[in-house]
Amino acid sequence: MRAIQGKRHHDLVGRLFRFAVAGGIGFAADAAALWLLLATTPLGPLLARVLSIGFALCVTWQINRHLTFAPSSRGLAEEGARYGGVGIATSIVNYLVYCAILLALPALPPLAALAIASIVAMTLSFLGYSRLVFDR
Repeated sequence: MRAIQGKRHHDLVGRLFRFAVAGGIGFAADAAALWLLLATTPLGPLLARVLSIGFALCVTWQINRHLTFAPSSRGLAEEGARYGGVGIATSIVNYLVYCAILLALPALPPLAALAIASIVAMTLSFLGYSRLVFDR
């Protein structure tokens, strides 16, 4: 029994690590796409950001699909739609938590609010992706 619990804990830690790596790569993809769009197109920062987020979601979906969780039993389109839905929902939560923290604690540095909001969003993302997208 203890060996099974130890293996589950080890598997969860490994999955969380891979999820964090995927998030880091997704952040880099988001930043690179935003920079490229701003440097080469007439798009402003708001529209360019929407496109860069979409690109980053596609990148992290593939990493999480193949390295973090493994493909689901759903079709590719359904899995992608679920992944995008969770990604958009958690991005909204991230932003709302960030705003709420800054409104409730105006003296708090914005980067601290960003860190707290990101941890909340990352937790929700992991739970959403693992349960609603990849059934793990």
